[in-house]
Parts: sequence; structure tokens; C-alpha cells
Amino acid sequence: MLRRCIFLLFLFVFAACDSGNSPDIDPPDDDRGYHALRQLSPFPVGAAVQAAQVQNPDFSDVFNYAFNSLTAEYQMKQNVIWTSRNTYNWAPADALVQYGQDHEMQVHGHALLWHSSTPLWLENFVGSDETFEALLLDYIFTTVQRYQGKVISWDVVNEAFNDGSGTLRETVFRNRLGPDYLARMFDYARQADPDVLLFYNDYNLESDATKRRAVLAMVDDFQARGIPIDGIGLQMHVSYNSPSLKDIKDTMQAFASRGLKIHLSELDIRANPGGDLTSLTELRALEQRARTFDIVDAFLDLPAANRFAITWWGLRDPDSWLIGFWGNPEWPLLFDADYAPKPAYFGFVEALEGAS
Repeated sequence: MLRRCIFLLFLFVFAACDSGNSPDIDPPDDDRGYHALRQLSPFPVGAAVQAAQVQNPDFSDVFNYAFNSLTAEYQMKQNVIWTSRNTYNWAPADALVQYGQDHEMQVHGHALLWHSSTPLWLENFVGSDETFEALLLDYIFTTVQRYQGKVISWDVVNEAFNDGSGTLRETVFRNRLGPDYLARMFDYARQADPDVLLFYNDYNLESDATKRRAVLAMVDDFQARGIPIDGIGLQMHVSYNSPSLKDIKDTMQAFASRGLKIHLSELDIRANPGGDLTSLTELRALEQRARTFDIVDAFLDLPAANRFAITWWGLRDPDSWLIGFWGNPEWPLLFDADYAPKPAYFGFVEALEGAS
């Protein structure tokens, strides 16, 4: 609370007296004028990337400086890798994993099962349910073991619960394998790699209490039965003004109380949720900055053992998925179109410096 009060006082002074520069407590380690999050943070900080993006020198220069963790935005999902029953396309995933290795970055695997990335041939598979499950078992073993020792963690299942009701989605996995398919997929992933960390990943858990209770019930059931689960991915697609900070904190604490590692796995902060802005205003940028500070500050309040990582769902604003999804201008990330750090970036820095 004290850190937040000090930060809000700083924002008031900053808004009144801003000369165009964001002050730092200590000078950064090179001539960029801003600190690298990877050097300040006691936990990994990363972004979702694509194989082609990291080959862009402008992109990779900023990404390598700021971050020490990466997630494949979509190129480690089933429909990209598993192109037919006996055909695998490893090239993009291999490139990203190798990039992470070359730059001493933590690599998080996303995701083994997601209903929206199921290959069409698998969705329409006409064999028995037993053969269907055997195919999934083989896919999990083949994929997880390919990257064993290189990928530290996997989202085993992504977005399995419905909004509002907290019931299981009617996916091809649920329909063919029954409601306990999630437990079996986590078991298979553990068999494939005894050391990899296993996560369940979903969105709106901080704003949808019914859905959150359903996922917590799944975790409780897994732990009671000895089903392996190491962490929860809170996607954290949020806005500058919602959901409430209390709901965010309570959600983190609820999962941490189960002994799980917390991954803010797809963080972005909408600055234009109402679609009323045509450019990012100074006021909205400062509000986004304060929101970033609050989220990082709340994450820092968790015990160190529960803080897995914070991953932003992209590097630069114009690359964000939100623009196409909502159909209006948006600036939800830490860097602008010119790869310059935004006020939100300095909100992240100040939360880290306030905790040191």
C-alpha cells in the first residue's frame, strides 16, 4: 500500500511537471536511457513472439535487452506443429526454442491442448475414442520430449472452462474423452517429462468469480487425487480501469494458497476499451502506467516461490492481437511502434525498484 501511495504521488507530480523524460533511481546499464526489466526483476519477464519477429534486428535488439523469457505466440500450438496424423512441422518452434537457448532465455511452451488450435484433421477424426486418445498421448510425448531440458514449462490445457457458468467447454476433447480428460492430459505430460512444470492457462479468472471457482475446484481435485499440476496461467487481458485491483490480488492469492506457481501469462492492458480514442492520450498513458505498477506490485506481494513469470502478449502496440479482435485503435503493450518504451514500461520499472 505504501509503495502504491508513493507511486501515485509521483504520477501526480509527473503529470504536472513532465519534461518528456522518465526519471530512474539509478542510471541504466547502457545508453538507451531506460533499465532492462531482465536485470531489475527477481522473476523472469518476457513476451510472446513469433519466429519471424526475432529475426528482425530492431525487434530482437529491444526484446533481448528488456526480457529474459519467451513464449511462442502461436507457433507451438497443435495446428501449427501437427499438420497431419504422421506429419510434424517443427521448424518455427525449433527456431524459437533455439533462439531462447542462444540468448539465455526461459522458454515457456504454449500450448499442448487448446480447442481453438486443434488441427482440422484431428477435429474430424473418425476413428475410435481410444485411438483418438492414443494419438493425443503420442503427440504430447513427442512434443514434450523433443524440447525436454529446453522448455522449462508447458500450458498443458488452455481455456477449458466456459465463461459465466464455469462448466467445461463442449470441445472435441471433452466430447470424445469425457470430463476427466484434463487430468489425463496432465498425467501424460508428467510421464513425458518428470521435470517440466505443468500449467493450466485461462482468461478472465480475475473478473469471472464463477469461472475462477471452477478452476480452483479443478486444482483442489487434482491435488486430492495426486494429479500433477505446478502452476496457473492467469492470462490477464485487462483494461486500464478494470477489473478491480482487489479481484486481481485475490485471484493471485487464491491460487498461490494452493502452492501453485503464478504466471501472468498473456498480459496486456487495454488503454482504449471504449473505443473512444484515436491516439493514446497523455492521461490514458499515465493511467496505464499506474495499472502496470499495481499489477506488478501485486505480483511482488506473492511469496517468491509462487512467482513464476510475467509475460506480455507482444512487444509493440501495433503487433497486438487486440487491434484486430476489437476493431478499434489500441496501445496495450510496453513499447510503441518505434520500439520506444512507453510510460507503462516505467510503471513496471518503478514497481521493481520500489520492492528492492
